[in-house]
Amino acid sequence: MVWRLPSLAAAALAALLGVCTALQAATPDPWQDDLRPIARSDWTRERAAHLLERTGFGPLPIEIDRAARDTPQRVVQRLVFYRQTPDPQPAFVHSGAFDEGLDPFDPSRPAATDKARATGQALGVRVKPEGNRRMQQVADRYLYWLRASRLETQRVGYWWAHRMLTTQRPLQEKLTLFWHGHFATSEEKVRDYRKMLIQNETLRRHADGPFRDLLLAVARDPAMLAYLDAGVNVKGAPNENFAREIMELFTLGVGHYSELDIREAARAFTGWNYRGTRFVLDRSRHDTDAKTVLGRTGPWTGEQVIDILLDQPAAAEFVATRLYRFFVRDEVSPGLQRQLGDLLRSQGYRIAPFLQTLFLSRDFYSSASVGAHIKSPVELVVSTYRRLGLQRVPGIPDFNDTTEAMGQKLLFPPNVAGWAGGRSWITPGLLLVRGNFVYDTVFPPIDFVANDRVPAQLYQIISVADRLALGQDVTSATRPEGKEVTSMSNQGDRDEDFNTRLASYHAWRKAIEKVQPIPRDPARLDLSALVRQAGCRTAQDAVDHLLLRFMSLPVDADTRSRITALLQAELGTTDLARADTYMEDALRQVLHVILSLPGYQAS
Repeated sequence: MVWRLPSLAAAALAALLGVCTALQAATPDPWQDDLRPIARSDWTRERAAHLLERTGFGPLPIEIDRAARDTPQRVVQRLVFYRQTPDPQPAFVHSGAFDEGLDPFDPSRPAATDKARATGQALGVRVKPEGNRRMQQVADRYLYWLRASRLETQRVGYWWAHRMLTTQRPLQEKLTLFWHGHFATSEEKVRDYRKMLIQNETLRRHADGPFRDLLLAVARDPAMLAYLDAGVNVKGAPNENFAREIMELFTLGVGHYSELDIREAARAFTGWNYRGTRFVLDRSRHDTDAKTVLGRTGPWTGEQVIDILLDQPAAAEFVATRLYRFFVRDEVSPGLQRQLGDLLRSQGYRIAPFLQTLFLSRDFYSSASVGAHIKSPVELVVSTYRRLGLQRVPGIPDFNDTTEAMGQKLLFPPNVAGWAGGRSWITPGLLLVRGNFVYDTVFPPIDFVANDRVPAQLYQIISVADRLALGQDVTSATRPEGKEVTSMSNQGDRDEDFNTRLASYHAWRKAIEKVQPIPRDPARLDLSALVRQAGCRTAQDAVDHLLLRFMSLPVDADTRSRITALLQAELGTTDLARADTYMEDALRQVLHVILSLPGYQAS
């Protein structure tokens, strides 16, 4: 990995490895674990900044100042009960890559070609009646949809990032991000961007609760049904995947259920499936006999099992603690966990009033909570763009690749447990990626290659295309490089059902033709205008303003003076008016240093 950070920032960034430990080891605060609301007299600009940072993405100084002049009660109410705030957002624009012939999509390429061999057609394509490679179009079609759906999913990731950047309801998008990690499903297995988009909209629609409505909607969600194998959960042969995860990861947590509870609950969800992008209940595959779940016996349906789960005190405690760790801090005492669970239950599992209590609590503003949150990759990138004043997510560097390199790619969580979060975001290697993201934003690379236009197997695809263009037969053109030539591969164009390498070439060509490209303009920055508009006259003024705009946590005087000295050295003067015509690159270098400081990684 190339390290593109100046020495001042490199030294500062190395300190991040210990910053979280230092924050957690601070002197105990009497406000810690105290859920009573803060008073109006306790409300400060710093606390307003903390609230807006945790509930959104990169608050600007003007927004912090406005919140600081108001009361904490009114600010929190506007944030939490966001449905009263208009937020017109553009709908996702589909490329038209899907057609009805692709539904149902076969579970594998062999399944598709076997079906075509047995029935004469698959995926909306008929087998060629005679000639070589009679099922080539079926193989092409299968691989095409894998490529096209993945490319469309990446476009959905950009669309969602744009919502986070421009929303007037920041908490709604922050909650949607939380629920995406809580109810994690991935395009890798779902293999249908439409289902991933529908799930994203479902999470957003129910983000503020009640939790029962959200849980039921997710249980019937086509992406979740596909991800946790609902299609093979049938009467007489129940599949336990969803039943296990709804208990372990979605409601109760480990230790609050038995293997028998899982087996019995799985029977209640038999017959739950999807057709296309719609939930369906196949009653012929649903087990109507009595089941015993968590000590209760009856002919339970899936919906009734959900109610049984939510009746458990452990469920409210589990969900409330997950929300707390996302918005407040990782360390939660057993006593506070019980308080949080009681609070959520008393609110009827309504998320909005629960968060209202949390965001007004003394505990939320205690020294144990402030600065204890490590920004996730998505939070880091979106908040950086927002503080830069951008109105759209730039295409250079690539948003999806950048966040994936840091450990978090939207719509592609690593497994059903979602992302670990917390300190897992700041390994030494990931810190380098974070610093390089900043550099590539302020100094966009000139050798950028758009990954939605260039296949991962670039050389293989291009070599096939070139050989075919030169008139080679398909067998010769698709022969792998560097492999021993056998009598079979040495022959000319041979008779076969299909050629997989040719199918990969055809699939990429068609997918790139069908799926709209992601706009690839870099961030349009004007830091010179930013400091001019702030009335900055000296290098010190410029540094002070950039620190105020971008940093959530205070920066010590020594670091501040060193950054100022760096800017002065780059400008050759402390007078911004003297450097007005050439200060842009120097300001970008300084911003790179600031955004690589330990304090910028946390909030």
